[in-house]
Amino acid sequence: MLPDRGKLEADSLVRIVLVLVLIWVGLEIVGEILDLFSWLLGPLRPLLGLVVIAIIVLWLLDRI
Repeated sequence: MLPDRGKLEADSLVRIVLVLVLIWVGLEIVGEILDLFSWLLGPLRPLLGLVVIAIIVLWLLDRI
């Protein structure tokens, strides 16, 4: 039987989202400062954002 995930509090979910956003912003800042990540990730940066959004939606729908 699958564990009940409904016990996750809203505060915990908000903290998870904020940590993901902070990581994303941090990568953007480091990428702009060093210009290394911008060159490596280039066109993949929007896809990285879509992946983060997809993970959040799947978590909310209890698919992962």
